Amino acid sequence: MVLRKIDTRNFRRATRSTSREINRQIVLNLVREHQPISRADLARRMSLGRGVVTSIVNELLADGAVYEGPTGEAPRGRKPTLLYVRTRDRLAIAVDVRFSRTYVMLADFSGAQIALETFDTITEPGELVAEFAHRIGRLLERHGAEGRCEGIGVVVPGMVDHRSGRILNAPQLGWRDVHIRDALADSTGLAVQIENAPLACALAKMWLGRRGEGTDNFVYLTVSDGVGTGIVVNGQVVRGHDFTAGEFGHVPLDRNGPRCLCGATGCLEAYTSNLATLSRYLGKELTAEGTRALLSATPLTVPELIARARTGSDAGATAALEETARHLGLGIAMIVNSLNPAQIFVGGEITAAWDLLEPIVRQAVTERALTAAAAETPVIPEEVGGYPRLRGATALVAAPVFAAPQVA
Repeated sequence: MVLRKIDTRNFRRATRSTSREINRQIVLNLVREHQPISRADLARRMSLGRGVVTSIVNELLADGAVYEGPTGEAPRGRKPTLLYVRTRDRLAIAVDVRFSRTYVMLADFSGAQIALETFDTITEPGELVAEFAHRIGRLLERHGAEGRCEGIGVVVPGMVDHRSGRILNAPQLGWRDVHIRDALADSTGLAVQIENAPLACALAKMWLGRRGEGTDNFVYLTVSDGVGTGIVVNGQVVRGHDFTAGEFGHVPLDRNGPRCLCGATGCLEAYTSNLATLSRYLGKELTAEGTRALLSATPLTVPELIARARTGSDAGATAALEETARHLGLGIAMIVNSLNPAQIFVGGEITAAWDLLEPIVRQAVTERALTAAAAETPVIPEEVGGYPRLRGATALVAAPVFAAPQVA
């Protein structure tokens, strides 16, 4: 049994409209998860009368949240008209800011890519906002999307106060207490949501994931230019008291280990991030200035490193990736022992080598897990090339449409 305490110092009372708002969101989410679905099937799933469900569906149709598709098959009687969630013509701009590159994507509400641009990351906040405004305006005009884009989602490699949009600390970018949300909203005329990248990936897994993935209690581990986690418990993301929960990437595995971009030593990120893997292969120390210059001079990427390892002729590439896998397994074991999630999703370029690295990852998890059951925690790689961080940015705009209503 899940018991949730009512906060008597911070609560919202129910009104007469509350139950209908809740039922409306239930209908919308049932359509999202089971589409195509008929009104009759909705009524059966909700144990409500057909008239009540039809009334709610008519409201959703009038608001443009759902639409009617082709008729379905029926053993007898009139064929049912099937319902779908409207996503294809509801658009969002997704932005993924990384250490080395920044990605800007025009997508629909399902996360499907319409257009994608990328450029070298600009670390001066004002200049970055100006570049965003220019590129976003151009994308919308080029694709005839002005007036149809419902917002901008931005994910960053750092801790974010999601209420104010303030970026508390993004070590890779050298940012502390940086505000870009309001400036970007003012320059584009669009609502802007900004979030920590791993947490946004977790939101995408909940709201844009496939049916049946069982995504109520899980950890999403991103392995990119940085390393972090988005934690979901009972269908709710865990942010922490000051919005800094989930920073497993900066938990030290060895205080005498390599220096991390956050300034500490031996962090999980310093062993397993894309930058750490590439620096290890090239025999260079991981530093913000040195690594940025190195990547500009030697545009090597993790996918290219994986390709070299697959040839079997580059022992250095294989060794660099296997060391990443070993430490990644140790980090996953730490997450398993700390949080005991039902499953762990891994996103990032490293998943392209999962067939090569999974045995090493699993062995490290088994060695460090405290119980046999914990050692068997499913670790599931994301699809290669799926841009999970951009899907996360899209979810920042799309997910509120499906979220449970606030009790007013």
